[in-house]
Amino acid sequence: MQRILSTQLPAHVGATVRVAGWVHRRRLLKSVAFLIVRDAAGLAQVVATDPAARAAVEELTEETVVEVTATVVANPAAPTGVELIHPTVRPLGPPAAAPPFDLYRPALTATLPTQLDHAPVALRHPLRSAALRVSAAAVAGFRATLDARHFVEIHTPKVVASSTESGANVFALDWFGRPAYLAQSPQFYKQLMVGVFERVYEVGPVFRAEPHDTARHLAQYTSLDAELGFVGDHTDVMVVLRDTLAGMLATVADRAGAALATLGVTVPPVPARIPAVRFTEALAIAGAPADEPDLAPAHERALGEWARREHGSEFVFVTGYPMAKRPFYTHPDPARPAYSNGFDLLFRGLELVTGGQRLHRYDEYLAALAARGEPVEPYAGYVDAFRHGMPPHGGFAIGLERFVARLVGAANVREVTAFPRDLHRLTP
Repeated sequence: MQRILSTQLPAHVGATVRVAGWVHRRRLLKSVAFLIVRDAAGLAQVVATDPAARAAVEELTEETVVEVTATVVANPAAPTGVELIHPTVRPLGPPAAAPPFDLYRPALTATLPTQLDHAPVALRHPLRSAALRVSAAAVAGFRATLDARHFVEIHTPKVVASSTESGANVFALDWFGRPAYLAQSPQFYKQLMVGVFERVYEVGPVFRAEPHDTARHLAQYTSLDAELGFVGDHTDVMVVLRDTLAGMLATVADRAGAALATLGVTVPPVPARIPAVRFTEALAIAGAPADEPDLAPAHERALGEWARREHGSEFVFVTGYPMAKRPFYTHPDPARPAYSNGFDLLFRGLELVTGGQRLHRYDEYLAALAARGEPVEPYAGYVDAFRHGMPPHGGFAIGLERFVARLVGAANVREVTAFPRDLHRLTP
């Protein structure tokens, strides 16, 4: 008899079926026992009235893996509107040790550090697993949207010879006796691959050795990167980013509807044209001093409130950041060379995406590095490609965990990360 999932049970009323999963909860009454079995799709209620079946249920411990053969009957009060009667229950392994917290409760009562210490078990809770389903659907939507626009998926090295951002926030390692680093981003490689495919994207880990201990930062996170050639300027990149976000959210709604319902979340609309403000204007809106070189978290929150109030949008672009706050490969605004053809996208008052137009001429790279006092040699393999013809191009990077946390209303990115790596955590 083929195993079926809990969500398939309504199609089998009157039939004898086989389900399998984990013991989620037991309720032992005088003459009947209720067994809730959890599988990848949801919950199934098993009712045992026969003394032998009831005794078998009584011996089980929560999280024990079991197989149940039973008859499906309608019951509107049961999960999915059906339940299983006259069961034969067979453990598929030894009795499970009790988890360190109750997984059957509507919400985990353990602290987040305790949940993370016991992540393999905590992630079984429907709220935690639902967030990961949303994450998976978001990645699927990212890929599908860009595939439809003739982007090519690439896979770039995560061990590199120099830091991408010319900073100290890199993890150093020994590469057969030579210094190397974990990649801060696929930035250099995705630009070089524009010279091959014109439009490329990557889904992969990036590493930042920044000693942040906040609810929005991880030392390793998943970056959704895209780069495209033959752009007029950064506004062409913003259009692609807008369409990508819309595709991601549409896929989340389509593929992870049950997970969204579990989390009590609805997908926000993406405006056909996301409101955009220049950095200097953003400072004024946020009430920040005009000489601020960057936006602080409080400024981002103020801009998020402004976008909702003035435009009914959960998203807002901030363009034209000062060149001093952007990487050396950023293209300046021709009309205002002190400012960049770059942007950030804020989602619900939090910076989610950084992007912009890049330099594409060899001599521009030499000048940019010289202006920052950077030697050319560490970047030779990257910069040399621009001697051989590169089109005007640009791109963006979305932090997956930050996107999902903002979407589902999680207070901490670690709540939507299976096994987070940060300043303090290397296990499990």
